Amino acid sequence: MGSSFMGDGFGARRGGAGDGWPTGMWDAMEQLRGQFDRKVGTRMARGDVRAAVLALLAEQPMHGYQIIHEIEERSNGAWKPSPGSVYPTLQLLADEGLINAEESNGRKTYSLTDEGRVVADAATDQAAPWETQSTRESGRATALPKAGIDLAQAAAQVGRSGNPEQVKQAVAILDEARRKLYSILAQD
Repeated sequence: MGSSFMGDGFGARRGGAGDGWPTGMWDAMEQLRGQFDRKVGTRMARGDVRAAVLALLAEQPMHGYQIIHEIEERSNGAWKPSPGSVYPTLQLLADEGLINAEESNGRKTYSLTDEGRVVADAATDQAAPWETQSTRESGRATALPKAGIDLAQAAAQVGRSGNPEQVKQAVAILDEARRKLYSILAQD
């Protein structure tokens, strides 16, 4: 996520007269975003990318985007490797003779070579990289921050596009959600 609010073009901090959002609300939203960014941004080691690519290609040939998407799906969103880590790994594996690339319709589809299959099969007794302890632990810490980010984005949209009555309703809903979240912790 970028330096702008939510990294999606919401722009610089807003608030105050004219837009219906008190300045403190934007400050709170940005603080919340910052906390979630730190927790959601699970970074995995380069060896994990390599192991993940080999494990996925052992199942079926894939192109780079499919690999990125599969890792994100299988880690429940806890880990989404960047193209800047996946594509160099694919090139390295090809250079090592562990995978082949076949171009079709402008896309390279990667598959294991016989040697790559031996390497991938040797790792089948290990947990998949997307199932490592850190991603299992962050699974709990990922769903909640993602939901919070989604909520903050919706609130920001109401703040930008809503009329004063809609903003008032959104603030009431957010206040109620906050109270309900604290009540969860009060149980037991």
